[in-house]
Amino acid sequence: MVTKGEDTRASVLGSALSLATQLGLEGITIGKLAEHVGMSKSGLFAHFASKENLQVAILEEAAERFVALVVAPALKKSRGEPRVRALVDNWLAWSKQDFMPGGCIFVVAGVELDDRPGPARDRFVASQKDWLATIAGAARIAIEEKHFRKDLDTEQLAHEVYSIAYGYHFLRRIGDPARAERRARAAFERILTDARVA
Repeated sequence: MVTKGEDTRASVLGSALSLATQLGLEGITIGKLAEHVGMSKSGLFAHFASKENLQVAILEEAAERFVALVVAPALKKSRGEPRVRALVDNWLAWSKQDFMPGGCIFVVAGVELDDRPGPARDRFVASQKDWLATIAGAARIAIEEKHFRKDLDTEQLAHEVYSIAYGYHFLRRIGDPARAERRARAAFERILTDARVA
């Protein structure tokens, strides 16, 4: 059973995640968030204790939502290429979510945290390494299923898919979203063609 405190924290984190896509993680202070959600600063401080803890909590919330919306549905697809395709389809849909009005939170976090050591960067890097490993793992299963060729470099495939999707998440914000998606999908199809058993 969810307690009132847990329910409040979840609601606050949802608001913080949304706000962070627009203002960046650095732009979210406990004071600014308290004002945004209509709570006292001391009440919010009791949940997070520091700006850094708040940033880590936002990234953890984002990672949980990513698993629920991108990874879990894809794992219900057939093993092999259908699962790889579902992971990418779901990932391209990720930054269109209503709770991220400023676009993909991981793009924001990557820009802010790439050269700033600390727990928030550690949490972000861990989530991205897990995601690369998930894509590579799905590609290895596709080799087992004889959908992909035996000599495929699955880590290279994961790297290329990762680069395409983050390029898409960025370009859809500064250009034509439909064109960005078409080009991302065309690039992904080339990767699949190269990966398949001849």
